[in-house]
This record gives sequence, C-alpha cells and structure tokens, in this order.
Amino acid sequence: MWNIDHTLVDVAQVTRAAYAEAFEKVTGEPLVYLASTGGRTDSEVFFEFLARNDTALAPDEEPLPDFLEALAEAFARRRDQLAARGRALPGAAEALAAVAGLPDTVQTVVTGTIMPNAMAKLAAFGLDRHLDLSIGGFGSEYYPKASLIQFTRMRAAEAHRAAFPESATVYVTDSVRDVEAAVIGHATPIAVLSGSATESQLRAAGAAHVLPDLTDVRALLAAVEHATGGPAPAG
Repeated sequence: MWNIDHTLVDVAQVTRAAYAEAFEKVTGEPLVYLASTGGRTDSEVFFEFLARNDTALAPDEEPLPDFLEALAEAFARRRDQLAARGRALPGAAEALAAVAGLPDTVQTVVTGTIMPNAMAKLAAFGLDRHLDLSIGGFGSEYYPKASLIQFTRMRAAEAHRAAFPESATVYVTDSVRDVEAAVIGHATPIAVLSGSATESQLRAAGAAHVLPDLTDVRALLAAVEHATGGPAPAG
C-alpha cells in the first residue's frame, strides 16, 4: 500500500487552490488559514479548516458531502495544471515498477485524498499503471487511515481470491500520522523522508525502515522483503 501526497507526488499548489475554492463555495467564506494535511483525510482537513477559520455552522448543517463534491469539481477543473505545477517524486515510477515485479504482490493506495482526485494525481504522472486502484482506500470513505488500511486488505483478499495476512502487508508513507495508522491497522510501515517528518520522528512513531527517498530501488525492495518476513537489509 502506498500513500500518495509527498510519497509519490507533490501537487500541493493545485490541491491548495482546489481546497480554497471548495471551502468558499460551501461555507461562503474565504479559506484564510490552512491546516496540516499530512496523514489526514479530506474529511478531517475540512473540519480542521472550519476550526482554524472560526467558521460557524448551524446545528442542522452537514456540509461535508457538499464540500467533498465541490472539492472533486474544483480539482477536475485543474487537472491540466498537475503536470505543470506538480511533479512525481524522484524514483516514484521506478519504485512502483520494481515492487510490481515481486512475486505474489498486489499494489494499491491508501490515501486521505478522495478517489477522483487521487486517481487524477496518479494518472497525471503515469503512476497508476502498476496499481490496483479498485481495492484502494480513499478519503471518500468516512473512516480514519487505520481503518482504510484494514478495509483495503480485506478488499484485496476478496478481489484477488488470495490471503493477504497482516504480516505480509506494507504501507509506504512520509508522514508520522500514517506510520501510526499503519501500526494500528497492522501493516508494517516503511517511511520515506520526502515530507516534513524527520527520521527520528518516523522511527518513534513505529516505522520499521526509513529511506531517504525512493531512488534506491534495491533499498526499497530489501525493506519490503524484510518487512514481510525476509532477511534484514544490509547496512
């Protein structure tokens, strides 16, 4: 399982613009104060926006579905900006291809991004070709990341008619919150130093392996092999 933002791609500029448009459309107020998005679902981010921007809601208001719909629309209008204003992170395409070559391996994503936006982010850089997105966990589901990891494992088993035990499940991410979610969701976290977290923070959260980036495919494969029961990687 892979996280997307700051693990495989960086499309922060486009994402921020879509958040701002969707927030103002739903609440009628501009999005002045942003919130940390690392390890959070789009649902969590919306409520964080409400709190930080002191946006009051009527007791009977349930704006989340409207926000997620508006977010999908705002992002869709910016799809042509992804490649120009964003990038695939170094080694991402090669890493996905290499892991796809491992025997008895299925790859997908567990991300806080709603499904249409996640698919657009990956497709913009050709990163979707080695992923089974039909079984992924997305921010479109109103569940925390740890639950998404568990549901994704169950969907993989059903779709591929094969057992995917907890001991053979790996989650690659850059954020502390995701590492903690992996531990709770019983997947072995492999962390990448492509986000804002430090190595010590990621290890303290429970990361079994911490890689500087995804450019060293051998190091990644060794970490995956070790995380799923193989020998410890050299060095």
